[in-house]
Amino acid sequence: MALERSLRVIIALLLLNWALVRCSLPLVLNTWPFKNATEAAWWTLASGGSNLDAVESGCAVCEREQCDGSVGFGGSPDELGETTLDAMIMDGTTMDVGAVGDLRRIKNAIGVARKVLEHTTHTLLVGESATKFAESMGFISEDLSTNASTALHSDWLAQNCQPNYWRNVIPDASKYCGPYKPPGILKWDSPTFKEIGDDRGHDTIGMVVINKMGHAAAGTSTNGLKFKIPGRVGDSPIPGAGAYADSTAGAAAATGDGDVLMRFLPSYQAVEYMRRGENPTIACQKAISRIQKYFPKFFGAVICANVTGSYGAACNKLPTFTQFRFMVYNSLTNQPTEEKVDCI
Repeated sequence: MALERSLRVIIALLLLNWALVRCSLPLVLNTWPFKNATEAAWWTLASGGSNLDAVESGCAVCEREQCDGSVGFGGSPDELGETTLDAMIMDGTTMDVGAVGDLRRIKNAIGVARKVLEHTTHTLLVGESATKFAESMGFISEDLSTNASTALHSDWLAQNCQPNYWRNVIPDASKYCGPYKPPGILKWDSPTFKEIGDDRGHDTIGMVVINKMGHAAAGTSTNGLKFKIPGRVGDSPIPGAGAYADSTAGAAAATGDGDVLMRFLPSYQAVEYMRRGENPTIACQKAISRIQKYFPKFFGAVICANVTGSYGAACNKLPTFTQFRFMVYNSLTNQPTEEKVDCI
């Protein structure tokens, strides 16, 4: 009898724990305090939309609102003064992905990424060909430049094109504008990563959505680095780098210096850490720590959520970046809530 009573107590506790965990679903989690994006994703779910619908609607809000000037049109002009967009969306149940990179003259990058997922067997389309695809899907081609982005570009030219992302070229890229060419004989002391100050001018929106059934989806949208070399594509549209989702484990998204982040696939790594049983905070921290070993001064952060609704975040500590803020919306908070985490 005592054994039977004990088993009943254990089962009751397990059921209670399961119920408490499940009541934290659905979950919307996104990088940075982009509250309107969080709300849009949540209400899309509440209105009966799918995970992918929620991710798309949330990221699309940031594209329209030009969140921090680093998402959507009119921000981060490249060396030629043009704004280009990167975006990705991933279904963690089917493992389908749609993404675009270096997308030109189309405002709704996350919408085009969704069309890549739904209407092609490809994963990533880039450049002018991505624009042609978008036009064939009914998207309107229009100039993404604004007075603000034009002024940014003019100021950059007046400052001898500083900062920029060139190295081992002539003329000296640290002093002059291009065009640049490799010198006749390159002096290779050792490959180094060129630090471009601590300007956090590339705050991608990364979003994770876990529905009430525990199914995961994730997505990103950004206009990339200011004054990037034309044609540059960062981590945001790369599955496993900018974001990753797997409904058997969880989902994650990254933000920061995409040229560094994409070398380590932090979103994929974080999901795999959660698959092994790590809680989301530890999973995020481990993903950041792997990068720190090689690039201790990189700017970056990761958000993570498992399929039971637990979530966490981590960031790399810099002198001017000691905390990372992100948004959470679940049935426990019942409103979009800004949280922050100390960087490691």
